Amino acid sequence: MSTASEIEVRNAPQIVAFDDNALLPALFGQHDRHLARIEQLLGVTLSSRGNHVAIAGDAAAQKVARAVLLTLYQRLKRGLDVTPGEVDGAVRMANAESSGGAGMDDGDAVIRTRRRTINARSPRQRDYLRALLSHDLTFGLGPAGTGKTYLAVAVAVQMLTSNRVSRIILSRPAVEAGERLGFLPGDLKEKVDPYLRPLYDALYDMLPAEQVEKRLETGEIEVAPLAFMRGRTLANAYVILDEAQNTTPMQMKMLLTRLGEGSSMVVTGDLTQIDLPRGVQSGLREAITVLNGVEGIAFVEFSDTDVVRHPLVGRMVRAYDAYERSQPGHDPSKP
Repeated sequence: MSTASEIEVRNAPQIVAFDDNALLPALFGQHDRHLARIEQLLGVTLSSRGNHVAIAGDAAAQKVARAVLLTLYQRLKRGLDVTPGEVDGAVRMANAESSGGAGMDDGDAVIRTRRRTINARSPRQRDYLRALLSHDLTFGLGPAGTGKTYLAVAVAVQMLTSNRVSRIILSRPAVEAGERLGFLPGDLKEKVDPYLRPLYDALYDMLPAEQVEKRLETGEIEVAPLAFMRGRTLANAYVILDEAQNTTPMQMKMLLTRLGEGSSMVVTGDLTQIDLPRGVQSGLREAITVLNGVEGIAFVEFSDTDVVRHPLVGRMVRAYDAYERSQPGHDPSKP
């Protein structure tokens, strides 16, 4: 029996019927907030009655709304949750399909960790996940809130827990401290933790806290400033360099050439957020120029349309981009 069906009537709303009423509260959201969000994003009207949802509006928008509802319903059938973020992601993916994009088949772009199952929430996130799973070196480029680091950590955790790598190494350049951490109070961990907190946050989102602590103690997970990578060979590891726009060319080359046998590396960064001293070139910018076209390396570039945080974040990113482009002396060849 089909899990959902539709009744099409010319010049009338589409009606979608669901066969498991127990899933509908989660599908609709508290006080129908998920239905309201779909209405807001697609300009349709959704009316629920029993196990039916009537979709009124433009025919193309009706089709997209139906695809969103069925996608979210199938997610619930698989035992996964539906959050406001999942609703936004389903709308984004369905819109891509209706525009002739790759559509909503993201079966090969789903990451399963101990605490949650993570799937792409935009076509570009899907491309990024596929690149992470199929390349030894991937560059994730673009603004904050697009999931560059979060998805990379998710893939790293999946690789570790499935024994495909023996350790995870997470690193950031501590630019705010000029890579000179000695003047900060506390022991080494206390000195560097403020700069690495986003990486810890992602880890705790993927694994139970006790597992994160245990793996940190055993060295299966290592979180360290970029300066500590010098002279090492990183074999059988999943390596993530975050905030790479704040590396120097020498630092970037140093880390990339640490890649050892059985390892994969992800480099993430936003070229519009460079905090290096004036006159110092970004190692990320240079690496993009030098390595573009090298076999085995993937480059995935996100834009403000891929922001998956609060919807306001994407609008603010666009506003800042427009402002910076309008300033005297702006180089149009640079982000």
